[in-house]
Amino acid sequence: MSQTAHIPSHRKPRRSASKLAFRAGVAGGVLSTIAVAGAAGPANAEPVTETIEMPTLGSLDTDLASVVSASAEASQQEALDQSLRTQEDAALQKAAKEAKKAKAEADRKAEAEKAEKARAEARDRASRTASRTSLSAYSASDSSDSTSQVATGSAAAIVAFAKAQLGDAYVSGGTGPNSWDCSGLVQAAYRQANIDLPRVSSSQSSMGTSVSLSSLQPGDILYWGSRSGSYHVAIYVGGGKYVGAQNPSTGVVERSLDWDMPSGAVRIL
Repeated sequence: MSQTAHIPSHRKPRRSASKLAFRAGVAGGVLSTIAVAGAAGPANAEPVTETIEMPTLGSLDTDLASVVSASAEASQQEALDQSLRTQEDAALQKAAKEAKKAKAEADRKAEAEKAEKARAEARDRASRTASRTSLSAYSASDSSDSTSQVATGSAAAIVAFAKAQLGDAYVSGGTGPNSWDCSGLVQAAYRQANIDLPRVSSSQSSMGTSVSLSSLQPGDILYWGSRSGSYHVAIYVGGGKYVGAQNPSTGVVERSLDWDMPSGAVRIL
């Protein structure tokens, strides 16, 4: 006999298939007995009412559908947000492009206007130079033939009145008899020839017919600025000179045309 034969083993012996079947049969018989006994018991015995609720396939389907629906809504919202972001980015890019285009167009127009202004100033300088040249030639011929500049008739009355005011003060808004502004003196001088002129210089220079500075006659109105927007007027008195209420410092004076070249002239007579 082995020395270890008498030592019991701690491992549980394997149950054979026959034993398992036997036990299953016993358990089945016990359950059958309990079922029969329950059926044969007293009629007034209370039934067992405690139940254990188990989830049904229907509730599982509902929960799964809710999860799927929530996931779909989240995906849809994300897609919508992405679409909005894309639209906003596109709108910003378009606005930036249009602003850049507008700025370029504004810069182009500004450059064109600047260039046109420079050309206009150049033309004006050239015109003034030509006028001075013509006036100088005209003054020289006038000096040799003074009879061509002798005022007669209404022009003589206008010139005589203007020269009579030499030395009077210049006062803005002045209409005489001892102080004048430029248009006040011209208006009063023409009144001597029974001609009513407007009160302000811009209106006076818009009257009559425009004449060249090289073709002036005594009594013509000289103006500075544009014809319909002049800021100063005077009376041409012949001999290349004019009389006008110049400014508060000088008052009414007689000046040579080349002292302050007028912009143009009009003839009323």
